[in-house]
Amino acid sequence: MQWADVLATRSSRMKASEIRELLKLLDQPDIISFAGGIPDPALFPAEAFRDGFAAALEGGAAAGALQYSVSEGYRPLRDWLAAHMTAIGVPCGAENILITSGSQQALDYLGKLMLSPGDTALVTWPTYLGALGAYNAYEPRYDRLDPKGNRPAEEIAAAAKNAGGRVKFAYLSADFANPTGETLDLTGREALLDLAGDLECAVIEDGAYQALRFDGRPVPPILALDIARTGSIEAARTIYCGSFSKTLAPGLRVGWVCAAKEVIGRLVLMKQAADLHSSTVNQIVTHRVAEALFDSHTAKLRETYGARRDHMLAALAREMPEGVRWQRPEGGMFVWLTLPPGMDGADLLARSLESERVAFVPGRAFFADGSNANTARLSFSCAGDRMIDEGIGRLGRLIRREMGKAAA
Repeated sequence: MQWADVLATRSSRMKASEIRELLKLLDQPDIISFAGGIPDPALFPAEAFRDGFAAALEGGAAAGALQYSVSEGYRPLRDWLAAHMTAIGVPCGAENILITSGSQQALDYLGKLMLSPGDTALVTWPTYLGALGAYNAYEPRYDRLDPKGNRPAEEIAAAAKNAGGRVKFAYLSADFANPTGETLDLTGREALLDLAGDLECAVIEDGAYQALRFDGRPVPPILALDIARTGSIEAARTIYCGSFSKTLAPGLRVGWVCAAKEVIGRLVLMKQAADLHSSTVNQIVTHRVAEALFDSHTAKLRETYGARRDHMLAALAREMPEGVRWQRPEGGMFVWLTLPPGMDGADLLARSLESERVAFVPGRAFFADGSNANTARLSFSCAGDRMIDEGIGRLGRLIRREMGKAAA
């Protein structure tokens, strides 16, 4: 069988995730890994989950927990999420919530819902690699989203039309973005809504890290600003994607979409065709744990991850040679490095694994056009102080060595 002869054209745009491949390195005990943007398993509320599963599977409750369920999601969890979204400035009801198998599934559904081949998706430069992976299958064209830039909407729309489609949405993570850790300020969020209005396109707001703010003043979600302008979530153009993966546990694969009922209704049809519904028992247990300790647990995460960020920033300041730049994130899990011009992050990773046994993610994969090779993403979420000191020390030593070779 020649499988290539029967595959859809979209399959040629599907690529392995560099991050997923790098996670395999975690099984090698001598590797110091700053690669995976994953929560620290030592911080999982495991006891609460054990109690939740025991309660969900006790006696007659097991029949419902192990049974098929509605595609929209477990109603008590949707009620909790509606209250949570309202608390962060997004007044809505359970009918505005769809439970998904992680927010990654939501990104895939939204790409399928809105993108026809040749349409344009606006994404930040760089952007979340998983979003590019989700959208690639629907054969879009990518254009650069820069809410603080000065490209007029007419120019963006004309380029999209010349490419054979139109701008369908702008995608971004507004808080502590993956990979840069950057947060879009209030002015930038308002400018984005202005741009989306001029382009008559949707906004997809990825809120995966929204609860992990360590310092600085919180900025309202883009959806909250949109509702303030339009008067109702039903009139808003913004679609919010949330997840429990970075706050409670990623293994249960519970995420959500918050949007106008019209959008939720169309996504429900997709879910019915794809997997019918997300795991019933996982939704029940996630609801129990979120209701019991979401606020206290996320406070603990912020304290722990915030200290690790500070330690990594101090190590970078101490160990990195002049010519390497980084940004200070106000939350999340990442520090973004800009390496000296001409230094390739992928080549540096290969040398680092060979000689220093330190892993990170090269930055090129986060750019839709494969540019900016002299960048790298470091994650501090699973790194203790000693690991950070040793790993950043080794990485700084390697970069100095490579800079010396380039200057010779």
